[in-house]
Amino acid sequence: MKLELQDLVSTALSALADDGLFGDERPTDAPLIERTREPSHGDFATNTALVLAKRARMKPRDLAERLVAALPASRLVARVEVAGPGFINFHLSADAYHAVVPQILAQGPAFGRSKLGAGRRVQVEFVSANPTGPLHVGHGRGAAYGAVVADLLEAVGFDVHREYYVNDAGRQMDILATSVWLRYLELCGEELPFPSNGYKGDYVWDIAAALHREHADDYRIDVDRVFADVPADEVVGQQGGDKEAHVDALIAAAKQLLGDNRYRFVFELGLNTILDDIRDDLAQFGVHYQEWYSERSLTESGAVNKAIARLRDTGQVYERDGALWFRSTAFGDEKDRVVVRDNGQTTYFASDIAYHMDKLERGFARVIDVWGADHHGYVPRVKAALTALGDDASRLDVLLVQFAVLYRGGEKMQMSTRSGEFVTLRQLRTEVGRDAARFFYVMRRCEQHMDFDLDLAKSQSADNPVYYVQYAHARVASVLRQAGQRGLSIEPTPGIENLVRLIESHEQDLLRALSRYPEVVEDAALTEEPHQLTSYLRELATALHTYYNAHQFLVEDATLRDARIKLIIAVRQVLRNGLGLLGVSAPDTM
Repeated sequence: MKLELQDLVSTALSALADDGLFGDERPTDAPLIERTREPSHGDFATNTALVLAKRARMKPRDLAERLVAALPASRLVARVEVAGPGFINFHLSADAYHAVVPQILAQGPAFGRSKLGAGRRVQVEFVSANPTGPLHVGHGRGAAYGAVVADLLEAVGFDVHREYYVNDAGRQMDILATSVWLRYLELCGEELPFPSNGYKGDYVWDIAAALHREHADDYRIDVDRVFADVPADEVVGQQGGDKEAHVDALIAAAKQLLGDNRYRFVFELGLNTILDDIRDDLAQFGVHYQEWYSERSLTESGAVNKAIARLRDTGQVYERDGALWFRSTAFGDEKDRVVVRDNGQTTYFASDIAYHMDKLERGFARVIDVWGADHHGYVPRVKAALTALGDDASRLDVLLVQFAVLYRGGEKMQMSTRSGEFVTLRQLRTEVGRDAARFFYVMRRCEQHMDFDLDLAKSQSADNPVYYVQYAHARVASVLRQAGQRGLSIEPTPGIENLVRLIESHEQDLLRALSRYPEVVEDAALTEEPHQLTSYLRELATALHTYYNAHQFLVEDATLRDARIKLIIAVRQVLRNGLGLLGVSAPDTM
């Protein structure tokens, strides 16, 4: 409807421009058409006259009157009026809303989709959790959010590339490899104090057990040699000790004692086992990627050195204390950042610079990063680096997702990946189901804190939002089954035939709600706000449930029955389309 009204206003503007009203500056921007908040102000309104009044050298209200007079006739518009200082309000005809029903029935799954972003490539990088352990419920929110944002953008025509950045290099992966090896030594019969900063989850034992099954004692080293030159660990209740220095020394010992080949085997075993688990976990959660991008490939391909060289060429790096620093303060960051340490090793930040440089070089018109809220400090420094490289930092959009807080029986559940005390995404999916998890995760803005109530997510009641929406879909299917059992015709008649019979307030509410769906999809996509879609589906479900409780659908009057059946089939289709974009099923029975 908005597009058709835009066309009407654009046609009127073109006619006025032909008459010389705007001089040599013909209006080229699409008129802004918005739904009104008050029914008394009509269905839609435009501020076009206020925007163009200065160019037309007229008072806004006078220009609005000229525009209204130039509007082409349309069966969709019942009347048009000028309000306030120059707003134009459109009151739509009944036919305008009736026409939505056959449109939905004809387009089916395509209803609500558009070509708004056609020809533009967008990359969405999301989850990208370190492969140091299974995905937990905190990662699940980023997974659901990123997946839905990508699907929404694709629904409005963008060419979307979904990507997972695999942090397969660096210290955390070395800590994982060393943790696996130490657990392996324990399985070999060695007694040792496990580092407080190691990874302690059961999954580490599982990887170590696989190593031991396949290679027996081949990787065994006497524990006294392992801990010979290792400084004391940090122990709760005792003074002294440094957990960071302790684990770093254990990493160095593992590398030296195992040698390059054997250490690399343990490293790759840990990495690949966990990464395979993550791939499977996300696939079971309905999340798929076009590419799994390796951090190590940045170094191996020379991309990191290339990025640093470009920063040198622009004079944006300098040496201090043996390290190489990027002048990020010159671009609004709170302090300068190290890109090459004094030992010659490049930093995580240097890899981030190279990765984002590579993203833009791949030709994406827009790059969207979905990060955990704890990464908020990275945003200004990455944008600063892109600007220093001469790239357009505005092409990068970073969305910060707050981790979900899990509650069971009203009690908050604690989570820590390092200690191994967490609820995995797989456990959550098993307990509440994929549908509830996906829906709950995107019900609020990404930057808002989220309390995930396990008991509510499992309940089969109107208080459970996903159950409530799915039940609306199932109710329509139930009506259609009943019609078949009673031998009643439910084959919709063509076009808007009989829809004039939809005069009840509940029917009018449903018609208006259905007409809004394409706008909701577009707004949710462009603002990267999936919660707009969940809110809309809950509103549509409420309208359907209210209608269902107030009226009979399978009435004796064939024309009224046809109108009502067409209406609820259209509601079912929109519910199915919207749930599909959320990665949630639309069951016919519940």
